[in-house]
Amino acid sequence: MALQRRRHNNYQRIRIRLLIPLISGVAAALLVLFSLLSILAPSPNDTDHLRHFYTSSLNATPDDAITTPVFRVPRGGGKMDRHVWSSRNSEHFHGCSDAGNKFPKAQVITQPNRYLMIATSGGLNQQRTGITDGVVAARILNATLVIPKLDQKSFWKDSSNFSEIFDVDWFISYLSKDVKIIKQLPRRGGKTLSSYNMRVPRKCNERCYVNRILPVLLKKHAVQLSKFDYRLANRLDTEYQKLRCRVNYHALRFTNPIFSMGEKLVHRMRMRSKHYIALHLRFEPDMLAFSGCDYGGGEKEQKELGTIRRRWKTLHRSNPDRQRRQGKCPLTPEEVGLMLRALGYGSDVHIYVASGEVYGGEETLAPLKALFPNFHSKDTIATKEELEPFSPFSSRMAALDFIVCDESDVFVTNNNGNMAKILAGRRRYFGHKPTIRPNAKKLYRLFLNRNNLTWEVFASSVRTFQKGFMGEPKEVRPGRGGFHENPSTCICEDSVTKVEKISGPRKFGKDNTNRKNVTNKDQDVDDESEWPDMDDDEDQGDEKGMFNETISDYEALNSEDPELEEILSD
Repeated sequence: MALQRRRHNNYQRIRIRLLIPLISGVAAALLVLFSLLSILAPSPNDTDHLRHFYTSSLNATPDDAITTPVFRVPRGGGKMDRHVWSSRNSEHFHGCSDAGNKFPKAQVITQPNRYLMIATSGGLNQQRTGITDGVVAARILNATLVIPKLDQKSFWKDSSNFSEIFDVDWFISYLSKDVKIIKQLPRRGGKTLSSYNMRVPRKCNERCYVNRILPVLLKKHAVQLSKFDYRLANRLDTEYQKLRCRVNYHALRFTNPIFSMGEKLVHRMRMRSKHYIALHLRFEPDMLAFSGCDYGGGEKEQKELGTIRRRWKTLHRSNPDRQRRQGKCPLTPEEVGLMLRALGYGSDVHIYVASGEVYGGEETLAPLKALFPNFHSKDTIATKEELEPFSPFSSRMAALDFIVCDESDVFVTNNNGNMAKILAGRRRYFGHKPTIRPNAKKLYRLFLNRNNLTWEVFASSVRTFQKGFMGEPKEVRPGRGGFHENPSTCICEDSVTKVEKISGPRKFGKDNTNRKNVTNKDQDVDDESEWPDMDDDEDQGDEKGMFNETISDYEALNSEDPELEEILSD
């Protein structure tokens, strides 16, 4: 028995001695293999799945893998010949909207028994344009303005009144020299004065108001103008344009609760990074259905968006390719991200995104988040409890986004709605802070063919196409576009000669003015006989090529589609 145990032990020792070289060999082979993998594998700085190595798949086929150049997005984006966080020569420009010496005080021109009321329409920013124009309308009519009524019945279904969004006392006080403003109609004989309801044509100028509204006002004493949006001409006398700026940029101030929460969000973005980009992303199902564009989602997308589109009988059958060629399709989140990386914004940049429901949800946002991992919204940087006082009210939530976008170092939009326009004008007025609008007409083919381009070629082309769409001074000639987007009357230069010498020729032609303040005084005003009640911008025919026409200012909208207009307006 003992002999058997000794034999067994000797056998085990022999087996172990034989296995040791084999195990050593396998371990050495594995060590060499891991060493080779560590050498050949890309550095973590160069790639992290989609985040740092981006291969386009648009229109790609299996055969393309052999012939298509690798579309590699570097961490730092593209090279730029400018500072990405500021506009060139912006220090020479400033907002100037003080009334002239010949603009009489409100106490002198306001007539008794003339009370003007306005009922605004649409979302927060569309209502903001109505309030601004309502003040000017009251001044034209030498009337007392009653605090405007906000739209509480539209698609947005927000029950907020004026004083719950804007500081009403500041509004009245700041404009006291321009227009007399009261909170409600006075009482006569124990009863509140009743108002006569009417609607003014779109793009109505000074003469139009005097001829159409004043006679009714003199007879009825109190008139309410309903659905008051874009009811004032784009081109007005210089003093009226400056009054527009005083209202929009100074008198309309958010209430303390909204402003404090908005500033808290801005502070939290600043704690994360010294600079940040704010992106106003309109990619809701309704918006996409209206555009009539193809976003690469195949038959499922066409069916879903087609069903939504059929809700509005006034919309004609669309041609997706034609829409995109004409720059009428909002950029996808992925395309916005690629454009920004090409413009020089690296993957470490922090982005605040203001958006509604994004069609496709997280799947649609994934490419943008891969390009910019530091992705934020008010829902991610504020607690549910902090947002609770605002969340039941769409306009108050929109006001929070407005504040964060307004105070951002760079503002980007993929659309041409009211918020985008108002912020573009506001940022011009307060120092020409960079405001990027995609040149969708030119970028269309670039995105379509990016599979066949190297990143260097793609980025260089983006930078070329975006010249004139970055929010820099003198980028657009005075008087072009909507006044709320380009308030040229209210922007002054410190040194015209110096700026022109540094800037050189501009994309949109020369501006030979030598005035300190650019005005529209010499421009023709609209003739009273040409007052169609329509939504098209009065200058649209003259502006082709001057402004990005994403969504083309919702050119298909008309008075038969009030709900559609409200959905898309902001």
